Amino acid sequence: MTKPTETVLAYHNRTKHSLERYAKGPESIDWEDQPDQFRRFSGCEIVTLPLPGTELEPLFTDLDNPETIAAKPLNLANAGLLLELAFGLSAWKQFGPSRWALRCNPSSGNLHPTEAYLISTGNDFIKAGVYHYVSHDHHLEQRCRFSDNFADSALLIGFSSIHWREAWKYGERAYRYCQHDLGHALGALRYAAATLGWSVELQAEWSDDDIAKLLGLDRDDFKKQEHESPDIICRINTRSGAMPVDIESLLESAQSGTWSGKADSLRAYHMYKWPVIDEVSIAASKPQTEEPAWKAARQPVIKSSCIQTATKIIRQRRSAQHFDGKMRPMPLGDFYRMLSAVLPGSAAFEFWRWPAKIHLFIFVHRIEGLDPGIYALPRHNDALEPLQTATLTDFDWRPVSEDLPLYHLYSGDCRQIAKTLSCHQPIASDSAFSLGMVAEFGETVQTAPWLYRRLFWECGLIGQTLYLEAEAAGLRGTGIGCYFDDSVHELLGIKDEQFQSLYHFTMGKPLEDSRLETLAGYGHLGGVR
Repeated sequence: MTKPTETVLAYHNRTKHSLERYAKGPESIDWEDQPDQFRRFSGCEIVTLPLPGTELEPLFTDLDNPETIAAKPLNLANAGLLLELAFGLSAWKQFGPSRWALRCNPSSGNLHPTEAYLISTGNDFIKAGVYHYVSHDHHLEQRCRFSDNFADSALLIGFSSIHWREAWKYGERAYRYCQHDLGHALGALRYAAATLGWSVELQAEWSDDDIAKLLGLDRDDFKKQEHESPDIICRINTRSGAMPVDIESLLESAQSGTWSGKADSLRAYHMYKWPVIDEVSIAASKPQTEEPAWKAARQPVIKSSCIQTATKIIRQRRSAQHFDGKMRPMPLGDFYRMLSAVLPGSAAFEFWRWPAKIHLFIFVHRIEGLDPGIYALPRHNDALEPLQTATLTDFDWRPVSEDLPLYHLYSGDCRQIAKTLSCHQPIASDSAFSLGMVAEFGETVQTAPWLYRRLFWECGLIGQTLYLEAEAAGLRGTGIGCYFDDSVHELLGIKDEQFQSLYHFTMGKPLEDSRLETLAGYGHLGGVR
């Protein structure tokens, strides 16, 4: 076992919550010192984007077959719309003097460690260079100006994470949540692109060092502890027949380009330090790799009854805080639709370049036609036997549906169990169902320590799909990062690191807090939405 792998595994085990103790976090929180949600760079040229809020014609169900959606032209308005629908503000909430923003991409604690960059190799509407997106102002800050345009114009989106932003509240476990958020952001980008008739291509070969060089993250432009860690580069395909991106040429342009701007401080005072996050971040850093051209066979998903536009569903996504524990049972067809939407062959996962590593164990509480109890959804056929072997012999693994790989394991009221496992949170028991995302863990991390991050990204991608499916079904979802890791394993019968639970999710009928006022996301810019 390599030293980086040992470091990653040690971090994972160290940051498990248990019934006896929670992972190390701040002993107290100074809410007046909360990190600024919006990163800005002073001294950059600003590119103002057209006012957000444009509605597009495609229905949410049209995204099941994105190839049928006519591609919008690549211009400044549509590039801005892509950024808004993926990372922009969806609303403001206000309670008394307190006011906070919600975004299209969810985040643990609404802290938003994920930063997004637009990279242009030269287009009619924007100069070649690297731009940072500021969601609050819906504009771009030009961080780097390339000296020349490329022969083939390309539009890339780069991602990075500010780990301290999340650690301010969650301490050592925050690194996990940053990876969840990156998965959510990838899903948000995929849905935004599909709505425009575009597609996303993961540039997974890039090393973290190369991403840092392209985005300027290796520059001395950041306050200590508020630096950004590189995540991934995505290409936005707006037409067919585009040439592959030349990594070396892009890096040369970034190295020889003209850089500007310094990152504003997110907050002057740092009460707690979490060196273990820096340790695991270094251990899980990704080198340049050759990635397989793997793609799951496209499978039709069960049709949704939603008649809303995709832009409406994307913009109304919220994380529920409370559920109605007396809700009417969720229609079975809606439940099956959601499960089919998170399988590898669905359109939502078409850009994911690797075989599925995440499988679902579902606590069914209130679903028409299904007995309350525990169910499993192996997301590929080869996982069925290992999951059966690794879990309790009492589970019957009885097939439930001819259309889905859904298996009944146990019948019984599991509401209190689900609540307890999810750090005693009622949202896991007052819902229609909750679930744990269980990863093919040990062998994956042994293969390469940086694959630890990708497991969480896959969980976040599943979570983003479920968030939007919940809205389409007239319900609401919530990602749950707080759960008792090994208690989940004990309940399922998992005894070693072959499988590990990495994320929980729950869905039900939300109870709205009438004390909160909802304001338009871009009302401060003159937008109506």
